[in-house]
Amino acid sequence: MPKLMPDQTQQAANAPRHTVEKIGGTSMSRLPELLDTLFIGSRKGPERYQRIFVVSAFAGITDLLLEHKKSGKPGVFGLFSSADDDHGWLAALSSVAEAMCAAHASVLDHPGDRSLADDFVRDRIEGARSCLIDLQRVCSYGHFRLDHHMNVIRELLSGLGEAHSAYVTSLLLSRNGLSARFVDLSGWRDDGEYSLAERIDAGLSGVDLASELPIVTGYAQCSEGLMQEYDRGYSEVTFSRIAAQTAAREAIIHKEFHLSSADPKLVGADKVRKVGHTNYDVADQLSNMGMEAIHPKAGKTLRQANVPLRVTNAFEPDDLGTLIEDFASRHATPEVITGLDVYSLELFEQDMVGTKGYDSTILDTLTRHGLRIVSKVSNANTIVHYVDAPLSAIRKVESDLHKIYPQAKITVRSLAIVSVIGQNMENLRVLSRGLNLLHEAGLEPLATTQTTRSVDVQFAMAREDLQPAIIALHRLIEEDSEARSAADAPRRAA
Repeated sequence: MPKLMPDQTQQAANAPRHTVEKIGGTSMSRLPELLDTLFIGSRKGPERYQRIFVVSAFAGITDLLLEHKKSGKPGVFGLFSSADDDHGWLAALSSVAEAMCAAHASVLDHPGDRSLADDFVRDRIEGARSCLIDLQRVCSYGHFRLDHHMNVIRELLSGLGEAHSAYVTSLLLSRNGLSARFVDLSGWRDDGEYSLAERIDAGLSGVDLASELPIVTGYAQCSEGLMQEYDRGYSEVTFSRIAAQTAAREAIIHKEFHLSSADPKLVGADKVRKVGHTNYDVADQLSNMGMEAIHPKAGKTLRQANVPLRVTNAFEPDDLGTLIEDFASRHATPEVITGLDVYSLELFEQDMVGTKGYDSTILDTLTRHGLRIVSKVSNANTIVHYVDAPLSAIRKVESDLHKIYPQAKITVRSLAIVSVIGQNMENLRVLSRGLNLLHEAGLEPLATTQTTRSVDVQFAMAREDLQPAIIALHRLIEEDSEARSAADAPRRAA
């Protein structure tokens, strides 16, 4: 754990608590800019410290190591797990090394730092290469099964990206006068077995937050196996556990944009508004729609530890961003309009009515194939799941369900879901007003969903109508802003 030095003990009770801050992969690729905003900026002396930074891999690196997050194109892990020969994954691993070196060459100016980073990449990549080759050799014997080790391999490869970015960041900060410490939680060449809590304790042991800036890997090797439970959401889990475990004053996620009412590139920067203040319920709904403010499990950790979360624009250091905490708003308003492409998996069976088991069977099949369910609706003889997954995976589910229910009619369609999200939307008639706005824009929803909790309303649209629907529905937020401005006008005049 971070420790207080002897001369700080007397002031410990009055000293401000530290923050734990996370930087995403896209922002990491703009690391030199962050020197002038996030790391140094206008901060002087001690103001630069009392912060723990958790970093993601540079943009695109984890895609190359595992698989592309959106397209599913296999990276080193995908090729290693399915290849009949060594050529594919070995070449892919070499490509990762080249991409890593290109990434740090673009952010490190000093030749000595670039040389150190090159050596770091060479050591990690060649170490991973030797490990995988040795594992293949051992598993060529019948007593050992390669598939028993795939989760460990996935974790090993994933940790390479975060270790590289954390090391490079510590080099850059040290070169610019900060006392930065590289904290590697990836377990590289570590023969011990640690829980996540123990791994964090060991990594931060002896760190003096008053005079050191720890740069921590977003991946942490531990007995729980973060990848197995959280897959690529592991960095936010590590971040939230560190914040909770060290009793941080605040947890902060730095992105390259503000958490806004919609995509400003789509709706217009002059029309969107910063969310500003919301709760974890809204954060969960955003995560479900692929617009992650934070992984739901990470949000739960922070909420239970009573650590507020702030989402900021890393390149606007004077803006406080959006605070997410456990509170109930008294002001009813829609806050965010967002959407994503999905596939609808519709199973119609005339004999379903009055018969149990269809729901659980479909759910078990979707779970077995690892498909993420965004939403679900059903009636007497039809069950529809809206799924965020590749079409190839959905076709496998479709095939399995045909075998189980040969008389059923199963239909797969490419659609989009647009969601209106707000922490308190009671009595706002969001569904009816949204339908009117879509009608005025010449758009026809194929289905709608609204729960009794009034935190989101979903509109299933033709896929080509995704962006026009977001623009149309954003009028709900614009109208709310206009109404509040009008209500405030008499008070301003007075």
